Amino acid sequence: MYKLRMFNMKWQLLNYFLISSVITVSGIYIVLEYYEKELSSWEFRLWFAFAILVVSLSVGFIATRRWQRKVDELHVAMLELSKGNFSVRIDMEPVEPFLYLYDAFNSMATSIEERVQLMQKLGEAEAIRDQELTESAVMEERRRLARDLHDTVSQELFAIHMSASSLPKILERNPTAAPALMNQLIEMSHHAQKQMRGLISQLRPIELKDMSLQEALEKWFPEYCRTHELQGQLDVSLPEMISEAIEHQFFLIIQEGLANVIKHASAKQVRLAIYEREHQYVLQLQDDGQGFERRDIPSASHGLSTMRERAQKLGGEVEIDSKLGSGTRVRVRIPRFSGHSGGKQE
Repeated sequence: MYKLRMFNMKWQLLNYFLISSVITVSGIYIVLEYYEKELSSWEFRLWFAFAILVVSLSVGFIATRRWQRKVDELHVAMLELSKGNFSVRIDMEPVEPFLYLYDAFNSMATSIEERVQLMQKLGEAEAIRDQELTESAVMEERRRLARDLHDTVSQELFAIHMSASSLPKILERNPTAAPALMNQLIEMSHHAQKQMRGLISQLRPIELKDMSLQEALEKWFPEYCRTHELQGQLDVSLPEMISEAIEHQFFLIIQEGLANVIKHASAKQVRLAIYEREHQYVLQLQDDGQGFERRDIPSASHGLSTMRERAQKLGGEVEIDSKLGSGTRVRVRIPRFSGHSGGKQE
């Protein structure tokens, strides 16, 4: 079959050559037969040579243009495949000189799509299995920690704040020192309370069970931003439900990404967007912080490597774009397959 396709391609090239040759020979024959006298004129011979050249170039241009279109079509399909559009295929005509190339590309694309889809399903199954094994114990421990911190440390800090507020009366004997000391203690206690509220907010789990990713984010994201004095913008646009595993991994990636923003970015604004394209789910987290140069971040950075691992489990990838003084953008792409069952598992 391969030899037959190669023969068809070579035969079509030979056809173009034969057409050009027949036109050229026919032109020479007609001139020799009917315009013998005119051949003595150099102008006639020049025009005749020019006509033959134009015809030959025209045939070559037509052949080259047709083949270039076929090459461009293959090139575009390869670019789409490299961008994550694993469903791209090239339509083939019954008589097609590039049939063997197109058929090889389509077979390769089908194989890649099946492998990535299988990898995503295995990743989802692994994520769900890991989640089932650890979720109960982890969530219970986090609830206990959040309750203990709220009942003890937070109330104790509040008592410090109240005691500090009463210091002016206690320190009436030294009125000049009292206001400064009082303000300092109030500020310190207020700051401690603020930090502790943030810790409690992080320890108190937001469960995706019985909630979609969008519902959980609408509940958790504004509160998280307020706690850390960020102006947050949330934009989730998912026309259809996505699998529980993808939602869970997205949520963990968001938590990791926002933790990095708080720790390193010194940002004032953060924008979180989740949307779907024809062949991908896209998560984008962008801040207006100080940014960084890639060479300044170790390749083994725990936060970034964790996000990459979570995306790769589902056949996806993480793209990080950052410049000093221009903020950071993290974009996560997860393949979206038609007919892939979404939604929660019962």
